[in-house]
Amino acid sequence: MQLQLFDKQSKFVCDLDNDDTVLGAYPVQDGFRIHAVDKDPTKKPGEFEDLSGVKKYEMSSEEYAKRGDTVMAFKKQLKLGRFAEKDDATKEEEEEKERQDKMEAEAITIGSRCEVLLPQEAPKRGTVMFVGKTDFKPGYWIGVKYDEPLGKNDGSVGGKRYFECPPKHGAFVQAKNVKVGDYPEETYSDDEI
Repeated sequence: MQLQLFDKQSKFVCDLDNDDTVLGAYPVQDGFRIHAVDKDPTKKPGEFEDLSGVKKYEMSSEEYAKRGDTVMAFKKQLKLGRFAEKDDATKEEEEEKERQDKMEAEAITIGSRCEVLLPQEAPKRGTVMFVGKTDFKPGYWIGVKYDEPLGKNDGSVGGKRYFECPPKHGAFVQAKNVKVGDYPEETYSDDEI
């Protein structure tokens, strides 16, 4: 290995080639950098930069859950985060919220025209395509097919299809953000565009 000294403007100053000399004996100043050049002939340039060929260790979720020396085990032991014990009042509040969400969701029927009102976003019109629980998040969700490509998906999330619609026309929103009613599809004439 060879060590080289460069100044602030990346100009070569000198080689640091005497192993018996301390760094202070060289003309080192603030802002200078030491550059290491690997002279090992057995190494190929860029050998450790491409990580695509490196086999990575992967562990299944079940195997991880069985281990006792993990962050998850630590959180379970100390009852932190999702492993925290909930008192009766908290459990009752969560159950009441879920009942309320269920009632709001069941009041919305599939096929209804709707307007989605999200905070700090313009209202979006569409058709209700799905009502119920999903695998990607807890709670009750309303799947909406927007009239315009203002959504995030095509009715599927995480590889599971909940409803059919064109790409970027689908979205999942909470029932509290959906207003069902007579919302005709907006059409624009050439004069308005």
